[in-house]
Amino acid sequence: MSNRSANASAPQASEVYCGDAFDLIDKLPESSVDLIVTSPPYWCQRVYEGQEHHDWGVQDAWRREGNPLDAAPPYDWYRANGGMLGLEPTPDWYVAHLAEWFDRARPVLKPDGNVWVNMGDTYFARWASIRPRGRQGLGDTGRVRRRTPMGDYRQEKQLLMVPARFAIAMQGRRWILRNDLIWSKPNVPPRPEKDRLRLAHEHLFHFVQRPSEGRASYFYDAEEAEPGRRDVVTVNARSGAHGHTATFPPDLIRPRILSSSPVGGVVLDPFCGTGRALTIAAENGRTAIGFEMAESFAEVAAQDLATTTGTRPDASE
Repeated sequence: MSNRSANASAPQASEVYCGDAFDLIDKLPESSVDLIVTSPPYWCQRVYEGQEHHDWGVQDAWRREGNPLDAAPPYDWYRANGGMLGLEPTPDWYVAHLAEWFDRARPVLKPDGNVWVNMGDTYFARWASIRPRGRQGLGDTGRVRRRTPMGDYRQEKQLLMVPARFAIAMQGRRWILRNDLIWSKPNVPPRPEKDRLRLAHEHLFHFVQRPSEGRASYFYDAEEAEPGRRDVVTVNARSGAHGHTATFPPDLIRPRILSSSPVGGVVLDPFCGTGRALTIAAENGRTAIGFEMAESFAEVAAQDLATTTGTRPDASE
């Protein structure tokens, strides 16, 4: 555990910004954030507000420019050609774009800062259905069809190991993986499949920055983690708030915030949804900053954060 680093220009007031996290990260000063904690859109499991116009043929445009499918384009190219984060044609594109965002975020993280990323896995199906505002294959709303090319490890019924691919990609970009925390979910809903076990866990990866020399040193208060400090925790999944289908359970996210950021520090959730992590951070004496693409979620997050901090709600552009 290191001494807390300081930055006089760090945000002093909690706030929610509405827009793309790839752009909004530039709003924060260098070395101003103590903790990034987030659950980014999982690969091809949900279509969120604002993603209805995703171009499901974006890979065709990439190929027309003479590029192979297995080489992921930069996020700026992908976005300019109609792509949305989380709806990439392959897991490799998704992993590349998410790791690219953390590279962009590295300058705003304090040298002794922490990163916690929650991520779930999925199976491959050539023409898998995704229901808007709901998990893949569940719910009673209309479907969209994911068009994912087969090849290599992308085979029918294959567990894709997306979280592991992301963690390894981050290691390759000079991040140190300190823990792979398993979130065991005892109340997962039933599934129709009869030839495999149900997915009843997700991952929370704890990353810190790799120094130019020596061993990584970072803020950490193990006394604030769960009793027993084990890397498997059991917490019931919670229904999404305000129409959001993926909300952090408080008992899961609170120990991450308390153990990995100091009182008075800055906590950033760049894919904050309706802001559960933000309110918990603010309730516990941290400055909470959230980024959210969907306007309705950003408004809810700003309202709940304002209620917690006793300020006027504002979801800034």
